Amino acid sequence: MSDCKAVATPAEVNLKLVKSNGGKKLVDPKLYRSLVGSLLFIGKQTRPDILNIVKQLSRFLDKPDKSHWKGAKRNSSCDIVGDSDADWSGDLNDRKSTTGYYFKFKGNGSAISWEVKKQATIALSTAEVEYQAMAAAAQEAIYLRALLKDFGFPMEKATDIGEDNQSCIKMCHNPVMHKQSKHIDMKLHFIRRK
Repeated sequence: MSDCKAVATPAEVNLKLVKSNGGKKLVDPKLYRSLVGSLLFIGKQTRPDILNIVKQLSRFLDKPDKSHWKGAKRNSSCDIVGDSDADWSGDLNDRKSTTGYYFKFKGNGSAISWEVKKQATIALSTAEVEYQAMAAAAQEAIYLRALLKDFGFPMEKATDIGEDNQSCIKMCHNPVMHKQSKHIDMKLHFIRRK
Protein backbone atom coordinates (compact mmCIF):
# COMPACT_ATOMS: atom_id res chain seq x y z
CA MET A 1 0.00 0.00 0.00
CA SER A 2 3.02 2.28 0.19
CA ASP A 3 2.65 3.05 -3.53
CA CYS A 4 -0.72 4.81 -3.00
CA LYS A 5 -0.94 8.56 -3.53
CA ALA A 6 -3.43 11.15 -2.30
CA VAL A 7 -6.18 12.04 -4.78
CA ALA A 8 -8.78 14.78 -4.91
CA THR A 9 -11.85 12.56 -5.41
CA PRO A 10 -12.76 9.13 -3.98
CA ALA A 11 -13.41 7.63 -7.44
CA GLU A 12 -12.32 8.29 -10.99
CA VAL A 13 -14.71 10.47 -12.95
CA ASN A 14 -17.27 8.35 -14.88
CA LEU A 15 -15.97 5.13 -13.32
CA LYS A 16 -18.11 2.10 -14.21
CA LEU A 17 -17.35 -1.05 -12.26
CA VAL A 18 -18.56 -4.34 -13.79
CA LYS A 19 -18.17 -8.03 -12.94
CA SER A 20 -15.07 -9.69 -14.22
CA ASN A 21 -15.77 -11.70 -17.38
CA GLY A 22 -12.81 -13.98 -16.90
CA GLY A 23 -10.60 -12.19 -19.42
CA LYS A 24 -9.15 -9.77 -16.90
CA LYS A 25 -6.50 -10.85 -14.45
CA LEU A 26 -7.98 -11.49 -11.02
CA VAL A 27 -6.40 -10.28 -7.80
CA ASP A 28 -6.21 -12.17 -4.50
CA PRO A 29 -9.80 -12.08 -3.16
CA LYS A 30 -8.63 -12.33 0.46
CA LEU A 31 -6.37 -9.30 0.10
CA TYR A 32 -9.09 -7.37 -1.75
CA ARG A 33 -11.70 -8.20 0.92
CA SER A 34 -9.30 -7.09 3.64
CA LEU A 35 -8.68 -3.75 1.91
CA VAL A 36 -12.38 -3.11 1.23
CA GLY A 37 -13.24 -4.03 4.83
CA SER A 38 -10.63 -1.62 6.17
CA LEU A 39 -11.91 1.12 3.87
CA LEU A 40 -15.46 0.45 5.03
CA PHE A 41 -14.44 0.81 8.68
CA ILE A 42 -12.51 4.01 8.02
CA GLY A 43 -15.38 5.35 5.90
CA LYS A 44 -17.94 4.76 8.62
CA GLN A 45 -15.72 6.30 11.29
CA THR A 46 -14.16 9.34 9.67
CA ARG A 47 -14.33 9.30 5.86
CA PRO A 48 -17.97 9.41 4.74
CA ASP A 49 -16.78 10.76 1.39
CA ILE A 50 -15.52 7.29 0.36
CA LEU A 51 -18.57 5.24 1.40
CA ASN A 52 -20.31 5.37 -1.99
CA ILE A 53 -17.35 3.97 -3.92
CA VAL A 54 -16.56 1.43 -1.17
CA LYS A 55 -20.16 0.19 -1.38
CA GLN A 56 -19.71 -0.27 -5.13
CA LEU A 57 -16.38 -2.04 -4.62
CA SER A 58 -17.92 -4.40 -2.07
CA ARG A 59 -20.11 -5.90 -4.84
CA PHE A 60 -17.05 -7.63 -6.26
CA LEU A 61 -15.65 -9.38 -3.18
CA ASP A 62 -15.86 -12.86 -4.72
CA LYS A 63 -13.94 -12.27 -8.00
CA PRO A 64 -12.17 -8.92 -7.98
CA ASP A 65 -10.08 -7.97 -10.99
CA LYS A 66 -7.41 -5.31 -11.47
CA SER A 67 -9.93 -2.50 -12.12
CA HIS A 68 -11.60 -3.21 -8.76
CA TRP A 69 -8.22 -3.33 -7.01
CA LYS A 70 -7.25 -0.02 -8.62
CA GLY A 71 -10.49 1.56 -7.38
CA ALA A 72 -9.87 0.31 -3.84
CA LYS A 73 -6.25 1.48 -3.80
CA ARG A 74 -7.33 4.95 -4.91
CA ASN A 75 -8.95 5.44 -1.50
CA SER A 76 -6.21 3.91 0.59
CA SER A 77 -4.01 6.96 1.08
CA CYS A 78 -4.26 7.72 4.78
CA ASP A 79 -1.56 10.30 5.40
CA ILE A 80 -2.39 12.40 8.44
CA VAL A 81 -1.37 15.85 9.63
CA GLY A 82 -1.94 17.54 12.94
CA ASP A 83 -1.81 20.77 14.88
CA SER A 84 -1.28 21.49 18.54
CA ASP A 85 -1.83 24.63 20.56
CA ALA A 86 -2.19 25.79 24.14
CA ASP A 87 -2.99 28.87 26.13
CA TRP A 88 -0.72 30.01 28.93
CA SER A 89 -2.30 30.23 32.38
CA GLY A 90 -5.74 30.50 30.82
CA ASP A 91 -7.60 29.44 33.97
CA LEU A 92 -7.53 32.50 36.21
CA ASN A 93 -8.41 30.45 39.31
CA ASP A 94 -5.51 27.99 39.36
CA ARG A 95 -3.32 29.42 36.51
CA LYS A 96 -3.27 26.09 34.66
CA SER A 97 -3.16 26.05 30.89
CA THR A 98 -5.37 24.34 28.34
CA THR A 99 -3.87 22.02 25.74
CA GLY A 100 -5.42 21.09 22.43
CA TYR A 101 -4.57 19.11 19.32
CA TYR A 102 -6.31 17.63 16.32
CA PHE A 103 -5.39 15.32 13.46
CA LYS A 104 -6.96 15.05 10.03
CA PHE A 105 -6.47 13.14 6.82
CA LYS A 106 -4.24 15.09 4.47
CA GLY A 107 -6.31 14.36 1.37
CA ASN A 108 -9.84 15.38 2.31
CA GLY A 109 -9.33 17.17 5.62
CA SER A 110 -11.61 14.88 7.65
CA ALA A 111 -10.82 15.17 11.34
CA ILE A 112 -9.96 11.83 12.91
CA SER A 113 -8.75 12.68 16.40
CA TRP A 114 -8.79 15.67 18.72
CA GLU A 115 -8.57 16.55 22.37
CA VAL A 116 -8.78 19.65 24.54
CA LYS A 117 -7.94 19.40 28.22
CA LYS A 118 -6.52 21.31 31.14
CA GLN A 119 -2.87 20.53 31.83
CA ALA A 120 -2.04 18.84 35.12
CA THR A 121 0.84 21.17 36.00
CA ILE A 122 1.35 24.91 36.00
CA ALA A 123 3.66 25.95 33.17
CA LEU A 124 6.22 28.67 33.77
CA SER A 125 6.43 29.91 30.17
CA THR A 126 4.56 29.86 26.89
CA ALA A 127 7.26 27.62 25.43
CA GLU A 128 6.73 25.06 28.18
CA VAL A 129 2.97 24.98 27.80
CA GLU A 130 3.27 24.62 24.01
CA TYR A 131 5.90 21.89 24.52
CA GLN A 132 3.44 19.97 26.69
CA ALA A 133 0.80 20.33 23.98
CA MET A 134 3.25 19.11 21.36
CA ALA A 135 4.15 16.08 23.49
CA ALA A 136 0.47 15.15 23.83
CA ALA A 137 0.01 15.54 20.07
CA ALA A 138 3.11 13.42 19.36
CA GLN A 139 1.76 10.63 21.57
CA GLU A 140 -1.53 10.69 19.66
CA ALA A 141 0.31 10.68 16.32
CA ILE A 142 2.21 7.54 17.35
CA TYR A 143 -1.07 5.84 18.27
CA LEU A 144 -2.81 6.88 15.02
CA ARG A 145 0.11 5.68 12.90
CA ALA A 146 0.04 2.30 14.64
CA LEU A 147 -3.73 2.05 14.16
CA LEU A 148 -3.50 2.86 10.46
CA LYS A 149 -0.66 0.35 10.08
CA ASP A 150 -2.86 -2.32 11.70
CA PHE A 151 -5.53 -1.54 9.08
CA GLY A 152 -2.97 -2.05 6.32
CA PHE A 153 -2.18 1.62 5.63
CA PRO A 154 1.40 2.18 6.82
CA MET A 155 2.70 5.72 6.49
CA GLU A 156 6.10 6.15 4.89
CA LYS A 157 6.67 9.81 5.78
CA ALA A 158 6.78 11.42 9.20
CA THR A 159 3.56 12.95 10.50
CA ASP A 160 3.66 16.74 10.39
CA ILE A 161 2.39 18.48 13.53
CA GLY A 162 1.92 22.23 13.26
CA GLU A 163 3.12 24.49 16.07
CA ASP A 164 3.06 28.29 16.26
CA ASN A 165 5.53 28.90 19.11
CA GLN A 166 9.11 29.34 17.86
CA SER A 167 10.68 28.57 21.25
CA CYS A 168 8.78 25.29 21.40
CA ILE A 169 9.89 24.36 17.88
CA LYS A 170 13.52 25.06 18.79
CA MET A 171 13.22 22.96 21.96
CA CYS A 172 11.87 20.05 19.89
CA HIS A 173 14.88 20.13 17.57
CA ASN A 174 17.58 20.88 20.15
CA PRO A 175 18.42 18.05 22.60
CA VAL A 176 20.48 20.34 24.85
CA MET A 177 19.12 21.33 28.25
CA HIS A 178 19.10 25.07 28.89
CA LYS A 179 18.52 27.20 31.94
CA GLN A 180 15.03 28.02 30.63
CA SER A 181 14.04 24.39 30.00
CA LYS A 182 15.85 22.37 32.67
CA HIS A 183 12.76 22.21 34.90
CA ILE A 184 10.55 20.60 32.21
CA ASP A 185 9.56 17.03 32.99
CA MET A 186 11.80 14.51 31.21
CA LYS A 187 8.84 12.48 29.94
CA LEU A 188 8.03 15.31 27.53
CA HIS A 189 11.44 15.18 25.86
CA PHE A 190 10.62 11.99 23.95
CA ILE A 191 9.32 14.18 21.10
CA ARG A 192 12.91 15.08 20.27
CA ARG A 193 13.40 11.49 19.14
CA LYS A 194 10.19 11.13 17.14
